Amino acid sequence: MQNSAAIATPALLLEHITCVFASRERAGESYVAVKDTTLAVGAGEFVSVVGPTGCGKSTLLNVAAGLLPPSSGDVRVLGRPLVGINRVSGYMFQAECAEQWLDRVGLRGFETRFPHELSGGMRKRVALAQMLILDPKIMLMDEPFSALDIQTRQLMENELLELWSANRKSVLFITHDLEEAIALSDRVIVLSAGPATHPIGEYAIDLPRPRDVNEIRLTPRFVELHSKIWHAMKDEVLKGYAQSRKK
Repeated sequence: MQNSAAIATPALLLEHITCVFASRERAGESYVAVKDTTLAVGAGEFVSVVGPTGCGKSTLLNVAAGLLPPSSGDVRVLGRPLVGINRVSGYMFQAECAEQWLDRVGLRGFETRFPHELSGGMRKRVALAQMLILDPKIMLMDEPFSALDIQTRQLMENELLELWSANRKSVLFITHDLEEAIALSDRVIVLSAGPATHPIGEYAIDLPRPRDVNEIRLTPRFVELHSKIWHAMKDEVLKGYAQSRKK
């Protein structure tokens, strides 16, 4: 499903993607994880994908990253077919740049710490700095804040929005949290429960920017959008939950 007034040349385009895997339970049989899915991320656009647990969100991100070739369909990056790993603008910057990004994510003074000496939130900031230091044109993010407590999570979401607003990279953000998706995004794409996951809805998020994720959640428009999207995805979440209990 494609909205957003025909993005002429998307930064990222997944077109008619189908992913089929060999079944783990039944030898000789296959499992269709994702079926005929098309989605696009425009230049400078923040797009979130939500759906039931196990519906194939991460599979799509792996396809976008070039880590998983689709069984059928095409991936285009900046208008060109993706061949192999997605290495758009992948440079290793000089040390001064590393220090600058550590400073920007609030880790100045922690340069010599080992990972086990950092809190969960600090490790997430390091991961964010590691991605941003390469100055990618497209940011692929797979539930990056899901393991954090709610306070730290909201701080990280605001930091991400502030850094993103400074240079407007294209973002494909995977999350199971509908509130997070609405608070961060320009568009939210809803996937069906698996198998044969596919988009069932696409919603423009017309909330003003800049945003504070804590404050925006309290606005009437946010509540309206949340109700509308949740109504569309509720049955799929229940299907996904029922399927997970059978495993």
